[in-house]
This record gives sequence, structure tokens and C-alpha cells, in this order.
Amino acid sequence: MIADPRKPERSPTDIVLRANGLCKRYGKRWVVDGVSLEVRRGDVFGFLGPNGAGKSTTMRMLTGLVRPDAGTVELLGHDLHRRPTAALARVGAIVEAPALYPHLSADRNLEVFSLLSGGASPERRAEVLRLVGLEGRGHDRVKSYSHGMKQRLAIAQALLPLPELILLDEPTNGLDPGGMVEVRQLLRHLASQEGITLFLSSHLLSEVEQVCNRVAVIDQGHVLVQGEVRELLREQTFLQITAEPVELARQILETLDYVRQVIVQEGTLRIDAPLDSAAAINAALVHGGCRVSALVPGRQSLEEFYLGLLEKRS
Repeated sequence: MIADPRKPERSPTDIVLRANGLCKRYGKRWVVDGVSLEVRRGDVFGFLGPNGAGKSTTMRMLTGLVRPDAGTVELLGHDLHRRPTAALARVGAIVEAPALYPHLSADRNLEVFSLLSGGASPERRAEVLRLVGLEGRGHDRVKSYSHGMKQRLAIAQALLPLPELILLDEPTNGLDPGGMVEVRQLLRHLASQEGITLFLSSHLLSEVEQVCNRVAVIDQGHVLVQGEVRELLREQTFLQITAEPVELARQILETLDYVRQVIVQEGTLRIDAPLDSAAAINAALVHGGCRVSALVPGRQSLEEFYLGLLEKRS
């Protein structure tokens, strides 16, 4: 872990990013309309939404690149509008696609970028390259890098100012499966081993579910839901049943008061029912003449939860 005596001891419940009522209008269209967010120290926070939902505009407002028409942003206890230098001093960000110089080495890229914030020593540049898994590649030209390596170099750039908070816009966008795994492992390391709070926007729900502990979903400029991933998915449970004959099993299940929905998928029944009703369901099916070969509890994925949430809006 990076040792930094300037970092104060803080409670894990500290709010490191707070947005209150953010609004942004382009022409007559409100792209962001009343967005409020809270990110706690230690979070890996996923910011989710379809294309055009307002994610990138919100992130630009959170990093001071765009001035909101209404609302406030507080970063690490500092008001972004009133004290921008203090607010952004310990914040790293990649809001657009990484702007790298392909004919320069990775180390030289970091040196150039660091000049925007007062410079960084060769030792610090070597340290961030090590953190992102590019140790030994610092003197190679960036044009020889894979897309995943370029993405990790961009994250190295965001690490230069010893940040407490990093904001990343679509960090796995355009990566192949191997590159996604590399970046996912890096994000986990930064959060768990380096103690950095992460805020990342994405439309890759399976990736978000694997790395994020908290999420917010935005659509048409409004936050639809915000909270702990495990809490949001806790009630989204189901039972997967393999029984024959399938049609008879479906008819029996639909007569049970505690079964809310029955879906037949490729010969398997998926039902919305309390998990503690499994024994009663099995007994009802057997008593009704069905042969039950499997009855397995399951939990809705973040992707299913997200799609269901958006479907209710349409």
C-alpha cells in the first residue's frame, strides 16, 4: 500500500463524494435533472444507465469539467465550486477515452501528464506503473501497447497525485475478455490493497456486479435507485425447478397462493416464490403426480434487476 503520512485517519462511513440536486440542460433538454449521489470511503461505486441516460454529463460535473445549472458537488469535504483546487487535489479521473501520446514511452507520458498538477518524481512514476502491472514496460512506446495496457496506463495517470478517490468513465469499454479481467483485477487491488475509493460508470453489468459493492442507476437524467448491491438483490430471488410433465407442473404451481409468477424456459420452470417455500412446493408437485428432479434456489443478477427496473419505466 502507498504510505502517505498526509492521509488522516477516517471512519469507513465518511462521505468522499456527495452530489445534491445536480441539473444540466442543453438547449431545451434536461440531460441531468436532480441527481443526488453519496459515495462512502472504501466504496467501489457503480454508476449505471443506458446510453444517453446522463452518466457522462454527471461525471463531467463531478470533476469540474462542466458547470451544473443547479446543484452542488462536494469532494473529500470541499465544495467543488467554491474550492475547486482543494476539492480536486486528491482526486484522480478518467472521464473521456485515455488521451495518450503513442510515440512516447509510458514513463514519458506520465511525466508530461504530471506537469499539469505540479510534476511527479521518477520514483512515483515507477510506483504507479508497478501498481497497474506495467513494471518493466515504462520505457516502451505506447504505440506497442495493447488496448488493455493503454487502459491501465491511463489509470496509472489517475494515480499520480496519490488520490483518495478515482472516477473512471467506462474503464473496460472496448476491451477483450482478457483485458477486462486485467482491469477488473486492478480495480479490486486499488480498492482492497491501496484503500482508494472508486466511482465508475459502466454499461457492462456483469463486470459491475463482480467489482462494485454499491450502485446507482440513472435513466433520462434521474436516479432510479441507489444502494448496496447485495441489498438491492436480496429480495430478487427465485426457484428453478425441473419437473415432469412440465405442463402439469406449471398448472399445479399456478394454483399455489405463494407462487407469484411461473415462467417456462427450455423445459425448466422458474418461479417467483419465497425460498423457504421450497419444501412445500416440492410436496405439492409430488402429490399432484409430477416427478421432481431438481429444485434449486437462485438470485436475480444485477443485469436482470437493471433491465427490470428500466422496463418498468417504459
